[in-house]
Amino acid sequence: MYLMKLVKHPISTQTIEKMAKQKFGNMVKAVVDIDKKIMVVDAELHADQESLLIQSGSKQANIWGINLYPEKYGSLDFIEFDSMVNLRPSQNNLSRHIEDKKIQAKIRKIVDKLIKE
Repeated sequence: MYLMKLVKHPISTQTIEKMAKQKFGNMVKAVVDIDKKIMVVDAELHADQESLLIQSGSKQANIWGINLYPEKYGSLDFIEFDSMVNLRPSQNNLSRHIEDKKIQAKIRKIVDKLIKE
């Protein structure tokens, strides 16, 4: 069982590194609410994180799945915009990848505020 963490205030890169080592080795799954500027980290599935945010009052249209690579912190490769929860034809996102560069920029800004060295 994975203990998902709702992130509303900054956490350290060391925390993300520890999560990565305990689960997937080099990566942590996360979902970001681009409206509330919060995210959930540390789960086996993005869908579980999406569910937690929806139960917390988030709207699905504002929730996007990403992967974080702690060893790449500080580079553009720190965030991978890939998740099944991103497959959303109703929002013109036709793949697992977040195609809208504006949404990507919002996510980068939120992650930059919530994860600090």
